[in-house]
Amino acid sequence: MAKDMEVAEAGSFSAKDYHDPPPAPLFDAKELTKWSFYRALIAEFIATLLFLYITVLTVIGYKSQIDGSADSCGGVGILGIALAFGGMIFVLVYCTAGISGGHINPAVTFGLFLARKVSLIRAVMYMVAQCLGAICGVGLVKAFQKSYYKKYGGGANTLADGFSIGTGLGAEIIGTFVLVYTVFSATDPKRSARDSHVPVLAPLPIGFAVFMVHLATIPITGTGINPARSLGAAVIYNQDKAWDHHWIFWVGPFAGAAIAAFYHQFILRAGAVKALGSFRSAQRF
Repeated sequence: MAKDMEVAEAGSFSAKDYHDPPPAPLFDAKELTKWSFYRALIAEFIATLLFLYITVLTVIGYKSQIDGSADSCGGVGILGIALAFGGMIFVLVYCTAGISGGHINPAVTFGLFLARKVSLIRAVMYMVAQCLGAICGVGLVKAFQKSYYKKYGGGANTLADGFSIGTGLGAEIIGTFVLVYTVFSATDPKRSARDSHVPVLAPLPIGFAVFMVHLATIPITGTGINPARSLGAAVIYNQDKAWDHHWIFWVGPFAGAAIAAFYHQFILRAGAVKALGSFRSAQRF
């Protein structure tokens, strides 16, 4: 059987040994009639709930441990907080990837939608499920840690003193770009075929990307890179400080996701070149 052909950058054709999944339709009403669609929504809701519950508890626990302590290195520290976020993403993506794709983040869903990996209906419903799960997850933290919750900021994302709005927005854009770019790279079928001799567990680099971004941006914004995480904490904490610059934690992640989708699909995967090559081939006939 002849192999599929791929347009190379020079305009020639070369054989490829992998298959890209077909683009998702913009609207797919049939999804609403399938149990697998609702099962995926439940998986996204529960995964985001668990993500916020564990991570916000870690943040509040750390702040309570160092409060009034002469040891500034007491508790888990920023390293431990970053590990909680990255570790939970690794675990939850591993658990839900086969059910919903393991997005657990509206910015990831938005990037995959722009790349035609999911339909508009699925993207919107995923974001709703993720935001509701985040709110419920932080609600559980407040219910179980009421004495500490308000005192230590409720795990809400805020712009740290001494940093401008532009700096905070830039940190969110770049941090989300790193995450979504990693998602595209780790799940790329071309990589799987080319590097089949190197076993890569996709959730591992994704979780590690979250870990590294948190190390860099916790001192600036507390690290959002996930609008559902920021919204859930802000809704339950519900103090002015949590809402003052809340838009940063939506605009930044969505912009970063869009840039990552464009970079991966149109530059690294040469989507624009392929489209141009197909157009030129069609003109010859």
